[in-house]
Amino acid sequence: MRQILLLIILAIFIPSFALASKTEAYQLPNGLKIIVREDHRAPVVESSIWYKVGASYESNGETGISHMLEHMMFQGTTKFGPGVFNQMIGDSGGDNNAITSEDYTVYFETTSPKQLENIFLLEADRMQNLLLDDKAFQTERKVVMEERRMRVDDAPQSMTYERFRATAFVNSPYHHPTIGWMTDIEHYTANDLRRWYDTWYAPNNAVIVIVGDVKADQVLALAKKYFGDIKPKTVPTLKPRNEVRAFGKKEIQVHLPAQLPWLIMGYQVPTSSYALMLCADILSGGQSSRLPTDLIRHNTIAVEAEAEYSRYNLHQTIFLLAGTPTSNHSVLALQKALFQQIQRLQTTLVSTDELNRVKAQLIASKVYQNDSLMRQVFELGVPEMVGLSWRESDQFAEKIQRVTPEDIQRAAKEYFTKENLTVAELVPR
Repeated sequence: MRQILLLIILAIFIPSFALASKTEAYQLPNGLKIIVREDHRAPVVESSIWYKVGASYESNGETGISHMLEHMMFQGTTKFGPGVFNQMIGDSGGDNNAITSEDYTVYFETTSPKQLENIFLLEADRMQNLLLDDKAFQTERKVVMEERRMRVDDAPQSMTYERFRATAFVNSPYHHPTIGWMTDIEHYTANDLRRWYDTWYAPNNAVIVIVGDVKADQVLALAKKYFGDIKPKTVPTLKPRNEVRAFGKKEIQVHLPAQLPWLIMGYQVPTSSYALMLCADILSGGQSSRLPTDLIRHNTIAVEAEAEYSRYNLHQTIFLLAGTPTSNHSVLALQKALFQQIQRLQTTLVSTDELNRVKAQLIASKVYQNDSLMRQVFELGVPEMVGLSWRESDQFAEKIQRVTPEDIQRAAKEYFTKENLTVAELVPR
């Protein structure tokens, strides 16, 4: 029955979306890449520009500088003063925001197709002419410091997760938090941001992704008009930053004011693994998956329990397991239960029925997510930021289908070892 469901999803939903969507990719002589997906279901367009720079590009002493620069990108240019960018988009009924991640920084706008030319005008301008006024920088630095206090320093689980990653990664750039260590935020200058901006913000280090009610050739014409004359730069080539070999399990306790304990465990694993993605969804891909069924409902060991794996990363990443024990169980009991779930993946092949159910859920979820233009933007943009192609999105179902029970067991045996393991416990005080 599950196999029939999977075939129905593959045969009906995916082709219907493919027919409704046309994706084109171009590259200007200055290196700027443009990806356009036509989606004419509503008179809306999602515009985004992605820069290949984020927290993983930073070194000791400058952590968080990519995120700080993201804030300053809204503080005006030599042509459009502070606040003008947001005002112009808001006055036209649009919305805009930005995200800094470990491996990229992206700026995006939601607007009507008629406003796309204005957005290209504004984005091309701030690619070249950012003000970086020192007084505005000092004010914005305080905003970022408060953001860190609110999201990390005063949030016990976030603080525990930050220390967990700093323990798991010794020399990988993922050792550092995206928002930066507070001491670094306090000490870099507007000149440091200028150097960062001049180094990484260039057409040959950027990708424009447009999804919505547009014509690809018209978007290309606008890109040529506003970005075509911007000169490329010599962008640094990243050196390999491979995590050093681990020689045993690493454990830490984080003692903080908190109401409940929390456990987080992680195995160092490679990126871009569909087998590991399926491992995560077998464990916690919905209420019928193993962790909610076994740990939460049947054995009532955990209040919450989850597994997570992101396949899009520039560097070696972590397969995560996390949870909160019930009041009558200890963190140690929860840890033991999670280890048992890992051992089950290693010793017992996933049944064809269970695997097909998880594949069907993943594929269906991806199809339904395409109702969101923003989700489509990220499906196209993120792979480009980690050295892959936007076509990864279109190949998702095919690659998921290739994964066998043996592939899952093999991945679990190879990567879920004590030598690759880091464990952190939030201890309430």
